[in-house]
Amino acid sequence: MKKQSGYVFGILLLLCLFLPEPVLAAKAIKLTYANFPPAPTFPCVQMERWKQEVEQRSGGRLAVQTFPGGTLLGAKNMFDGVVMGQADIGCFAMSYHPGRFPLAEAVDLPLGWPNATVASLTLWDIHNKYQPESFKKVKVLTMFTCPPANIMSIDPVRSLDDLKGLEIRAAGTGVKIFELLGASPIGMPQSDVPDALHKKVIKGMASSLEVMKDFNYAEYCRYITMTNLQVVSFAVVMNLSRWDSLSDDIKNMLEELGREQVQWTGRYVDEHVNEAVAWSKKTFQVEVVTLAPEEQTRMNDLLKPLVDEYIVRTASQLPSEDIIRDVRLFKDKYTAELTSQSK
Repeated sequence: MKKQSGYVFGILLLLCLFLPEPVLAAKAIKLTYANFPPAPTFPCVQMERWKQEVEQRSGGRLAVQTFPGGTLLGAKNMFDGVVMGQADIGCFAMSYHPGRFPLAEAVDLPLGWPNATVASLTLWDIHNKYQPESFKKVKVLTMFTCPPANIMSIDPVRSLDDLKGLEIRAAGTGVKIFELLGASPIGMPQSDVPDALHKKVIKGMASSLEVMKDFNYAEYCRYITMTNLQVVSFAVVMNLSRWDSLSDDIKNMLEELGREQVQWTGRYVDEHVNEAVAWSKKTFQVEVVTLAPEEQTRMNDLLKPLVDEYIVRTASQLPSEDIIRDVRLFKDKYTAELTSQSK
């Protein structure tokens, strides 16, 4: 009897070894997720968090392989690469495609964003309200923004008069913003900034403030001036055919995760900014300057042409005046909610 049992066990073992894998257990659906910034940056940190949540909540039915640092698709071909199926999922910045995603451009305007959480929630709500044609070829999984740009400088900027002719590194829409504010914006790669600050080729830069610690800019820039200018908007999108192939319960899970990921990413990067500013104060005695109310009003007046230009430029594509109104309403709503939560 024992010999017969051993024989049966041996047959079963052989069947397990040679039967096709799907007969033994259902395979996880493998998804590729491409991103363009380096792995330590917040767009890739949120990607890894999303991967973990998806794999856990799907009970292992989804397996996500991530590709940070442009190893699968680059910043400028990310969206089209996802449409064509070169990656199942991709994260991209709309500002890399001027004119192609006009709705997101409304959020990227210098509207006095207090932080990334408010801007990210506004971006998500404005997208869902207007459902722009520019995203019809993909499934949007989540959206977020970077924190607002502020001024980091060698010498203090306490008023707009201190900006006159100031050589300041800016990028994207920041160039036009600082031209309107009277500065002398200079475009250069991030890698050239430390040497340019050291040699005083530039006297400051405008960016989200985590770079004070991440790139050690606090060593050169002993002053931060809070301006809360423009943000950069990001979207995480999925190939439509791949989306359609998923079961309804998996789709529902991904839908539910979308807004949660918006909030998580905003809070994560805002906390990172707060940590960087606190570190800068402690390590290099960096001073944080807040503009006087009249200077803030003056700045808003100088930047109003950017908003007016956006409305005129996009009016043939979108109800642009309504969009700007709604963006401001969402901004005020989430600013008030987050302020009340922090008390």
